[in-house]
Amino acid sequence: MSPVIDAIISFRNLLHGNLIFGVGALLLAGFIGGKLASRLRLPAISGYVVAGLVLGPSILNVVPDHVVESLAPVPHIALGLIAITIGSEFRIAKLKQTGRSILIITAVQLLSAFAAVSVALALFGAPLPMALLLGAIASATAPAATVAIASELRARGHMVSTLFGVVALDDAFCITLFGFVMAIAATMVGTMTGGPAAMLLHPIREIAVSVGIGLAAGYIVHRLVLNRKRNNEIIVIVLGFVLLTSGVTVSIHVSPLIANMMMGFTLVNLSGKNSRIMRILEPLTPPIYAAFFALAGTELDIRTLAASGLLGVVYLAARALGKYGGAALGATLVRDTPATRKYLGLALLPQAGVAIGLILVLQDTRAFMGLPYMHQMVNIVLASILVNEVIGPPLTKLALERSGATRRRAPGATATEVRS
Repeated sequence: MSPVIDAIISFRNLLHGNLIFGVGALLLAGFIGGKLASRLRLPAISGYVVAGLVLGPSILNVVPDHVVESLAPVPHIALGLIAITIGSEFRIAKLKQTGRSILIITAVQLLSAFAAVSVALALFGAPLPMALLLGAIASATAPAATVAIASELRARGHMVSTLFGVVALDDAFCITLFGFVMAIAATMVGTMTGGPAAMLLHPIREIAVSVGIGLAAGYIVHRLVLNRKRNNEIIVIVLGFVLLTSGVTVSIHVSPLIANMMMGFTLVNLSGKNSRIMRILEPLTPPIYAAFFALAGTELDIRTLAASGLLGVVYLAARALGKYGGAALGATLVRDTPATRKYLGLALLPQAGVAIGLILVLQDTRAFMGLPYMHQMVNIVLASILVNEVIGPPLTKLALERSGATRRRAPGATATEVRS
């Protein structure tokens, strides 16, 4: 067996830095992983993530760090398409009926996760600034897995609309909450620079600029595609603007996710014809999703589980409790359907891009650079992402199936609960 293993290792090393080989390996491994996951009645993206984890630096290192860095545009393309899809769900007519409910549910689940994590970490000995900062990061929910699984299952109806609304607003609420908590924590550690007003205004300015860019991009795309008949032309225009919008927002350090969501929102509300854009883009999504989630898997490091320690376990448990309990409480307050009250929280566990972005902001903020527990905070967040990106998708699939969103009547559900 030794000569065979040596030959395999030599072949791997020969193609170790080849970007094209890395992309091909990720796509094919993701395809195989997706098929195996489907056989186990798991969502395909669970297979993509695990395939990426196996091929990545953490295990086989077939796709090393420098190849992962070279594929940085892939997440922006995928998240841009995901964001447009979410934004397209926000038709003004629908918002008039459900907007208030979605706002309340989003706020309650976000504050519940923040409170649960902050209190739990403080009780287990974490310094209060650390507990508050991690609590704010815990409130973030990754929309990518939600949209991908809903697309895979062709899920529709009230539960899906509510879920898309919550994950869309969650990022904006989370960024705002994080700005307030940063100002409070900086005062606690006694290293405030720029004053609390600057820290409080920064997230508000970031959201406002992102929204403005998205509205402008949506209007321009609308004008460009309005009278076009050829699907290939529409694909080129929309994909081009997704990349332009993402590139501009990343360069000026605002949210590409919010901007692209607003582009989708603008398109569907300017003209009913623009709903065809989502159908035209649909054939592009399978390879992009496979590459995106496989690539996300390569960035997971199983060593962070041990490095996060007891506080990592507390963070995971408290966040799950806060998200699930908060969603159930919010849905109860607005008198939503029993299916939404019972299952919405299960679909809110995935955590990725925004959480990483926020912990990077902390590392780069002068007020927090000298914190002795910064490294532990990074490990806790990364461990949470690893666990939630693996267990989150199956729970999201379970929530959508049990709620009746996949057109199969959930156990015990009535016809009014499975409404579209």
